[in-house]
Amino acid sequence: MAIDDYRLFRRDRRGKRVGGIALYIKKSIQCEELSLKNGHEQVESLWVRIRDRGNKGNLVVGVYYRPPDQGEPTDEAFFLQLQEALCSQFLILLGDFNHPDICWKSSTVSGRQSRRFLECTEDNFLHQEIDTPTQEDAILDLMPTNASELIGDMKTGGSLGCSDHALVEFTVLRDVGKVRSIVRTLNFRKANFQLFKELVSSTHWETVLRDRGTEQSLQIFKDTLHRTQELSVPRCKNSGKEGKRPA
Repeated sequence: MAIDDYRLFRRDRRGKRVGGIALYIKKSIQCEELSLKNGHEQVESLWVRIRDRGNKGNLVVGVYYRPPDQGEPTDEAFFLQLQEALCSQFLILLGDFNHPDICWKSSTVSGRQSRRFLECTEDNFLHQEIDTPTQEDAILDLMPTNASELIGDMKTGGSLGCSDHALVEFTVLRDVGKVRSIVRTLNFRKANFQLFKELVSSTHWETVLRDRGTEQSLQIFKDTLHRTQELSVPRCKNSGKEGKRPA
């Protein structure tokens, strides 16, 4: 389930072999999972705070799955979670809410639990961004947010794997905080190239590589080159600042 260069947040369904929710965020983005007080055991949700780089307020991304047969007590526990998460300045909530009887264009509804959810979104000034069906003719997958101005380039269509839900893609227009790099790179501007040449020349290559195969010879050369670099080229911190030339 791991994806290279991404951090995985997951909530497996308890007591069953399958099911659960997950959120992948690039490792270069500063983020942390929120531990909410309400409904942790009952509600199938997770919440992650993404740090802002320009001090415009942090962004919370929530992922939620509501089973079709979920009871009213669990719904209420989720509403308490939502209230707690809204303490942050900006919120984007994603998931399969299973409220097919809500008409988002006219804000009308037939079921009691769906009506309670619609009232909750309106009371908290959340706008539901997805306006096209995500499963057959129903809008089951929703995106309530109080930051509509941050959402752009939304499109619905296609699917992920064998899912019967439509894929929803969008852009978050946000200058998020980046994780500071701790990588130290070779500073060739301050390299001692005279020492580099002397160290390379001191190796008797004909003797060292005699009767060696191609792969083994290449590995010997690489090991020698790396040792020579360590001795003749200093290292510096990779600041990761924008506008700098590549190291």
